[in-house]
Amino acid sequence: MPPAERRALLLLLALGLAGHGVRHWLTRPGQSPGEVQLLATLTPGSPAAQRDSSMRLARPLAAGEKIDIETAGASELARLPRVGPRLAKTIVADREAHGAFGALAGLDRVSGVGPGLLKLISSHVVFGGKPATEDSVSPALVDLNSATLEELDGLPGVGRSRAAAIVQYRTHHGPFGQLEDLGRVPGFGPAALERLREHISLR
Repeated sequence: MPPAERRALLLLLALGLAGHGVRHWLTRPGQSPGEVQLLATLTPGSPAAQRDSSMRLARPLAAGEKIDIETAGASELARLPRVGPRLAKTIVADREAHGAFGALAGLDRVSGVGPGLLKLISSHVVFGGKPATEDSVSPALVDLNSATLEELDGLPGVGRSRAAAIVQYRTHHGPFGQLEDLGRVPGFGPAALERLREHISLR
């Protein structure tokens, strides 16, 4: 037998013996070799555990299942209809920055959340264990001429910099006479005004 063939044969024999040894080492007493399951020996942080966690979080909401907006993480919030991972993270970030929402009306302050979405998720959410009611969909109005920086910041699509611009404009030019006057503040176009129309008042 040529040396090259002899080396190949010895290599195959060594690989076969090694494979048999590994299989024998992983097999429990009374278990046939074909029953070896590598994933069964892994810890809770294993790929199997992560797979089970992903499947649990990706599943649709069960009938009657509620998610607490005040305590749920982004992965749980993403299970709500039409929310998704990005908006779920935005909700969590807003909650951490501004505190509890209290009701659907409070959740409306989050950019990307509007009346349509609130009505869609109202039957699937609770706030600190309290159910969301239909009348809580209507947000409390914020007075554009007396609201604080924090109150303005909580309006949908406003944010800290636009809230500061409103306060600065109000200080230099006096109170707003009508909603359209807000269009003179940098960053507020027609679309922004329409979004704010049902959230603000002028006194």
